[in-house]
Amino acid sequence: MVPHTMSQTVVLGVIGSDAHVVGITILEQAFSAAGFDVINLGVQTSQEEFAEAAVDHDAEAVLVSSLYGHAEQDCQGFHEVLETAEVDAVTYIGGNLAVGQDEFEQTRRTFRELGFDRVFDSETDPEDAIEALRQDLQITPTESERATISS
Repeated sequence: MVPHTMSQTVVLGVIGSDAHVVGITILEQAFSAAGFDVINLGVQTSQEEFAEAAVDHDAEAVLVSSLYGHAEQDCQGFHEVLETAEVDAVTYIGGNLAVGQDEFEQTRRTFRELGFDRVFDSETDPEDAIEALRQDLQITPTESERATISS
């Protein structure tokens, strides 16, 4: 039995048949440096693998990366899979989520409807995602949250 530490665990992976590894490598380094325990599932991760890892590691967050434009198909039913596995984690998705990125707000809406807590485009700085996660997991006080919104 491993003693429970205060660090928060995040499960990270590239969903579906996407094989882009650069993004998650950067995220893994950034989240690790920020003090999170990162479980990097690598590329071509299935919905079930995300769910299993989240359960096995009692993850606070599941970060899904997708860079090849088919995330919407890959994420259909994802939150049902998590629910069935009784995963209670914050879920983020980021990357090039739609082919022909016309209108990111539309893309964001689509993924919010699929159940994601936050949706990031491919230009997002990992620090922004880390800051968002700290807010969502209530690791930072709310005053810093107010300061961020105005920037």
